[in-house]
Amino acid sequence: MRRHAPATSRNRDPILEVLRRVLPDRGRVLEIAAGTGEHALHFAAAFPGLEWQPTDPDAAARESIAAWRDAEGTPNLRAPLDLDVTQPAWPLAQAAAVVAINMIHISPIEASEGLMRGAGAILPSGAPLVTYGPYRIDGAHTAPSNAAFDESLKARDPRWGVRDLAELEALAAAHGLHLEERVTMPANNFTLVWRKQSAE
Repeated sequence: MRRHAPATSRNRDPILEVLRRVLPDRGRVLEIAAGTGEHALHFAAAFPGLEWQPTDPDAAARESIAAWRDAEGTPNLRAPLDLDVTQPAWPLAQAAAVVAINMIHISPIEASEGLMRGAGAILPSGAPLVTYGPYRIDGAHTAPSNAAFDESLKARDPRWGVRDLAELEALAAAHGLHLEERVTMPANNFTLVWRKQSAE
């Protein structure tokens, strides 16, 4: 069954503007926690030269991704894979880029650690990891609505919450990734562009 996330239609084009600047022309893009599959559908169509590989640990989400792919997908949109970023083994050994939209705050901190560890392992030097969502900056929320959202997330699961950018930078640095760019987005969100550093 195809699922629909209303926010997707609002944020997909602003995210796409960033992706057009930072993604390579060729290769495989690994999308983490692809959810409904609507972003994967939109981005695969926008980048015909890229192989778009959606993943999600939730079986119902993978069903939705597959349903969108079957109904409207392009040849470069691959069938969804089961991927839990907290597990050491990922189904892909390498990727030209990694994208994670609205994952970091709707998961425990172990998922952010796993994302950075896994992306650092499969990305070549100079390749991007792109994340999107709300973040705290220097310990403070960027809007009252984000503070309220943070509270609602923690009410659903105390392990969830809007992460502080400095905390994520420390996790990233431990796995050879550095924050290259922070792009202000609608609805008090940011797109963050991380880069894999050389081993030198």
